Amino acid sequence: MTTLWLAQDADADRLLAEDPFALILGMLLDQQQPLEKAFKGPYLLAQRLEVSRLDPAEIAAYDPERFAAIYATPPAIHRFPGSMAERSQKLAQAIVDDYDGDTAALWTGAKDGKDLLKRLGDLPGFGKMKAQIFTALLGKQFDVRPEGWREAAGAYGEEGSLRSVADIVDAPSLTKVREFKKQMKAEAKGAKG
Repeated sequence: MTTLWLAQDADADRLLAEDPFALILGMLLDQQQPLEKAFKGPYLLAQRLEVSRLDPAEIAAYDPERFAAIYATPPAIHRFPGSMAERSQKLAQAIVDDYDGDTAALWTGAKDGKDLLKRLGDLPGFGKMKAQIFTALLGKQFDVRPEGWREAAGAYGEEGSLRSVADIVDAPSLTKVREFKKQMKAEAKGAKG
């Protein structure tokens, strides 16, 4: 089993390693909040639903108002609980519709890296960058390596790049990834100014 260091909570990271939907949901939640909080979100959701694994069909079918309330219960699963609860249900529905509820089929059925990237990019809430980062995460930490996966992941697939969650395996790598993100934000801000 893969040992992760994303939520920085042993139980939450174990769920991410064992439950493909929890992992992809953590990636979805990784925006506009610290990555540890994002990747702990699936564990909080599982606790609140009183389940040991997250079932995309159950999440997709959940009453949207009640689901949003679960996201908003302190500590909130996301800083924008309403919109992210809705996006999470759309992600779950896409997994049900396109992969019969089997999240791992999304990557186990990919013909190659380009196909994997397309499948991920077609998911609600996944743009090109998020799809590339998740492709890199699968390749680097889960040994999901269809032909051409590094190329599909772009710079995130580079060995030792330390630029995304795909590269976080301990405290030093987390620090390096944070430094890289800070530098990228500063450069983007400088380009606008």
